[in-house]
Amino acid sequence: MNKKRILIIDDDEELDKTLKVALEETGGYEVEWESKSDQALGMVKRFHPDFIFLDIMMPGMCGTEIGRQISEDEEIRRIPIAYLTAIVSRAEVDSRSGVIGGHPFLAKPVSLTELVSCIRQYLG
Repeated sequence: MNKKRILIIDDDEELDKTLKVALEETGGYEVEWESKSDQALGMVKRFHPDFIFLDIMMPGMCGTEIGRQISEDEEIRRIPIAYLTAIVSRAEVDSRSGVIGGHPFLAKPVSLTELVSCIRQYLG
C-alpha cells in the first residue's frame, strides 16, 4: 500500500512532531512538517504532499495567505488543504460548517481521529 504524503505547516513544533508521530504510527502516512511560513511553499514543492494541514495563525505570513499562494500556483494548486486553528472552538467550527474559503478547518487541539477523518474525506 502506498503511504499518503501529509504536510503539516504550523509554527508549533511540538504539535508538529506529535501529529507526525501519531499519523505515521497508523501505518498509512508519510508525514513532514514545516514551522516557518516563509519556507512553506518551498516545502510543498519539495515534498509533493497529497494533503496539507495548515495553521492559520503563523508569524510572518498567515496561513490563509499561504493557502492563497498554493491555490494560485499551477504546480501545487490541486493539493487539498485543511486549516488548523486555535482561534475558534470545536462548537464554533461545527456551527460554521467547518469551512474557510472552501477548505475545511479543524479546531485545536485536534485529535488523531479528526485528522484521519479529514484526510480520508478528501483522499479516500
